[in-house]
Amino acid sequence: MDTKELLKKVRKIEIKTRRLSDHVFGGEYHSTFKGRGMTFSEVRQYQFGDDVRAIDWNVTARYNEPFVKVFEEERELTMMLMVDVSGSELFGTTNQFKKEVVTEISATLAFSALQNNDKVGVILFSDEVELFIPPKKGKSHVLRIIRELLEFQPKSHKTDIAEALKFLSNVMKKKAIVFVLSDFIAEDYDTTLRIVGNKHDVTGIRIFDEKETFIPNLGVIQVEDAETGKVRLINTGSKKVRNGYGQYHSERVAYFNDAFAKSGSGVLSCRVDESYVKKLLGYFKRRG
Repeated sequence: MDTKELLKKVRKIEIKTRRLSDHVFGGEYHSTFKGRGMTFSEVRQYQFGDDVRAIDWNVTARYNEPFVKVFEEERELTMMLMVDVSGSELFGTTNQFKKEVVTEISATLAFSALQNNDKVGVILFSDEVELFIPPKKGKSHVLRIIRELLEFQPKSHKTDIAEALKFLSNVMKKKAIVFVLSDFIAEDYDTTLRIVGNKHDVTGIRIFDEKETFIPNLGVIQVEDAETGKVRLINTGSKKVRNGYGQYHSERVAYFNDAFAKSGSGVLSCRVDESYVKKLLGYFKRRG
């Protein structure tokens, strides 16, 4: 992708996702993800209806009339986007690849954080951490994240979610809002996820294509594994083969839901042909 085309794509995604974050998600994001607590702001004279527990007795004694402490939310948060860039993300049978939907959702979340003056960082992962962008504020930083999501070429096509979660634990010492975006065609990450979920506010966003959920009867076909590159012949005319694949996919989905539930984390599943806008809004409102 040349520079001109890349900038054009970045601009297109910025216009679409920033409009969503400004007019749709900004307030929902703010109400869903609270700050670290309340911090002292000022004192003012007591007014009828104020909580007597907020009275500042030292100031009250000094001025011989009641004053109360005023607190405000300590808002600044850090969002980490953990994005799967393995080979299986380059799949899609409708209008978009999974990778394109992941990019748009990531950009929308990043702009929502930007609108609320929160920091945003990114971990791009396959079966290793491919790229780490430390959390920062600012529009130029968010645009850099979008550029990386669009043009980054991973060294590996395989997936290891546990490895990425371990890296997150090592680099993020303070609590963060964490979104893991993947198709979650993986396993053996539940233990690591439980550790991460004890410290961070984690949400798994599963992006999938409906055609991944089953194999149609097409006779003998040649297929290539997007992550290993292995090519083999499969007899899709066999009911046993079709049922076996369907069971495998169902098990991965069940594992995803179970692992995130046991870790106390949130989950969201979205098909590439569904509106991720409605899905995200519904999730934010349920949590808020």
